[in-house]
Amino acid sequence: MTAAEPTDGATARLAERLLGMRANREIIPPDPNHSVRWHQHDYPSPVARWNYHPEYEIHLIRKGTGKFIVGDHIGTFEAGHVALVGSGLPHDWVSDLEPGEVLENRDAVIQFDAKWVEQTASLVPEMLEVKPLLEQSARGIEFLGRSAGNAAAAIEAMGASTGLERLHHLFELFAVLAHAPQEERRYLADEWFRPQLDSQAAAVVDLVLEYVFTNHAGSVTMAEAAALVGMPEPTFSKYFKRATGQNFSDLVRKLRLAHARRLLERSDKAISEICYEVGFSNLSNFNRHFLNDAGETPRQYRQRVQG
Repeated sequence: MTAAEPTDGATARLAERLLGMRANREIIPPDPNHSVRWHQHDYPSPVARWNYHPEYEIHLIRKGTGKFIVGDHIGTFEAGHVALVGSGLPHDWVSDLEPGEVLENRDAVIQFDAKWVEQTASLVPEMLEVKPLLEQSARGIEFLGRSAGNAAAAIEAMGASTGLERLHHLFELFAVLAHAPQEERRYLADEWFRPQLDSQAAAVVDLVLEYVFTNHAGSVTMAEAAALVGMPEPTFSKYFKRATGQNFSDLVRKLRLAHARRLLERSDKAISEICYEVGFSNLSNFNRHFLNDAGETPRQYRQRVQG
C-alpha cells in the first residue's frame, strides 16, 4: 500500500458511499415534543458527512480527535469541541479512527430554525440577545475555554432532561454562547464564502473529504481524487471549487497546516519532524506556507501557545 492509498476500512467506507452518491442537504425531522431538536449519533454514521441544512446547529464532540471543515475553514478537534454552525453553511467532522473502530455517541447536536427564534422572540423579547450571535454564525463559530466547557455542560444537561427542565438548559446554553467573550470565540469561514451547492457536487465533496482527511500526510493528488469519484480532472476541479469555495490543493494545504498546529501545540517534536509528518516535502516550503497562513513561523507559534 502506498502512502496515498486509503486503508482497507477507509476504502470500504468510500466505496459504500460512492454507490449511493447521496445529496448532502440534510433533512432535519421536527420534534413534536420539544422546542428544538436534540440528538446524538455515532461515528461513522449516515448523518456524519459533509452536509448543510437551513437550520442552525450547535455541535458538541464528546470523544476522539480528528479534523473538521466548516465552510472553507479546516481545523482539528478533540473531545469538548463546541461549534455553532449557521443556516446553510456546509460542515463535516471526520474522526481519526482505527480500521473498524466506531465511536458511540460521538456527537451531541442541537438544531433549530430561524422561524422558531423569530416567533419566540416576539413573545419573549429576551431572546433578541441571541440575534447577533446567529448573524455571526453565518461564518461558523468555535467556542473556546470556559465558554466551551459551560456550553458542553448545558448541551449534556438538555439531553438528560425533558419538559421545562430541558427548556431551562436550552436558554442557559443560549446565554453562555451569546455572552461568550470574543477571546473565547473563533470565527471559521471567510466572510465572502458563498458555496454553490447541488447534489452532484455535494456527493463528490463528501467522498473526497474522507479521502483527503484519511491520507493528507501522504501523497494526496487531484488525479487520484478525481479517479475516486470517476470524473475527469477538469470536471472534478470545477465541482470541488464550486462546492467548497477553494481549490483542491488549497484544502490539502490547509489540512496539513491544521495538523501541524496541533502537533506544535501538543508535542515536543522537532519542527523538521512535524514538517514531514504532516505531508510537506521540505522544511523551507513548510515554513513559508505556515508563515503565510498563521502570520508567524512555526517556532514563534509554538513559543506563543506553549509559553
